[in-house]
Amino acid sequence: MQIFTATAIILIYAFILGKFVFCLQQTKINRKMFKICSPFHGAVLTYRNGIVSNNSLTIQVQGIAPLGAVVKVNGVIANRDGELCTAPLTITKFETPIVAETENGTGTLRHEIKVVWDKNSFKRYRFSIDDNIFFLRNLMQEKPKNINDNLYLGQLKKLHDNFGVKFTLNLFYETPEKDFNLSQMSDEWKSQFEENSEWMRLTWHAYSEFPDRPYQYATAEQFEHDYELIHGEAVRFAGEKSWIPPSIVHWCEFPPALFPLLYKKGARTLSGYFIKGGERYDISYEMDKERCAYLETHDALMDFNSGLCLSRTDIIFNATNIENVIPTLKPQIENPDTAEYIDLLTHEQYFWPFYFNFRPDHYERIATGLKFLNDNGYKPIWQHEGFRGAPEFNA
Repeated sequence: MQIFTATAIILIYAFILGKFVFCLQQTKINRKMFKICSPFHGAVLTYRNGIVSNNSLTIQVQGIAPLGAVVKVNGVIANRDGELCTAPLTITKFETPIVAETENGTGTLRHEIKVVWDKNSFKRYRFSIDDNIFFLRNLMQEKPKNINDNLYLGQLKKLHDNFGVKFTLNLFYETPEKDFNLSQMSDEWKSQFEENSEWMRLTWHAYSEFPDRPYQYATAEQFEHDYELIHGEAVRFAGEKSWIPPSIVHWCEFPPALFPLLYKKGARTLSGYFIKGGERYDISYEMDKERCAYLETHDALMDFNSGLCLSRTDIIFNATNIENVIPTLKPQIENPDTAEYIDLLTHEQYFWPFYFNFRPDHYERIATGLKFLNDNGYKPIWQHEGFRGAPEFNA
């Protein structure tokens, strides 16, 4: 009798456990089948993504849900077409939470995302140049009266004069050869740097070109040390007006846990490549594959934890032959998901004839791209001002 009772108890517990496991599995299945698919969490929306009227943007929210479920999106009952759900949503603020909910046998299913509205968006571009140190060494070697007589700065000035472009120069502290560092830079041209600050500014990039990926596993202390070192020297020889908050980290690898430190330094947009290399996305600030995949086909993505907006680089001029410059940029300005903001990048060393990988047509590549953007109505901006260079929307 006791054996029978023990067996019965075991069977009852097994049944209960089985039901519990089944419910868990069903919950997982339901949650997987219940989500907002579009827009993406952190999406940056513009007038291209909906209908603008009366200081609002109306978009269509799309998602999937189990068959037969009544789904509400921010309280509005969604239309159903099989598992597909759609509901209109009117946005009136910079940040808007989007909440989809439904009831089923296991309780309430809920999926929440958040988007931002770039209300004052316009067609614009920013231009960043990585790995700057050689031109400062050259200034100290040649000692020109005017910094624009420098081979490199002269070309940048000509590009500015011809196309109105603004350049952010991302600085190393020392050269790869270790024969020059920022502490050796004279302040005799400070007033000239400040005069040029309307279109050319300096910022932190890394201590040196090597080793590769120097900040992939950086500590806050390492970042603070290198940032303050470069900031202090740059302000000393070029003036406070010439400084600009950082917008790209060397090799685009930096722990997301340190993003708030970049924000405190004035950074508002952080540029990267977000390209897939082998099994993982590379040069992507350790972002997960879902966000990297999104950035492959979209201008930007908001990181709400830090307040930084991630931006995808559209072209790297030193890696793009002149005949491919327009074919690279043209699809970007024709795609509504990438057309509002063009993120331009190149590297200083390719301007210099002594560099082993010198690009003799580097200036012409850049001029070709800038003329194309100007002809199509794009304006230069500073990436940290407002929201990605557009007037901020605080409603």
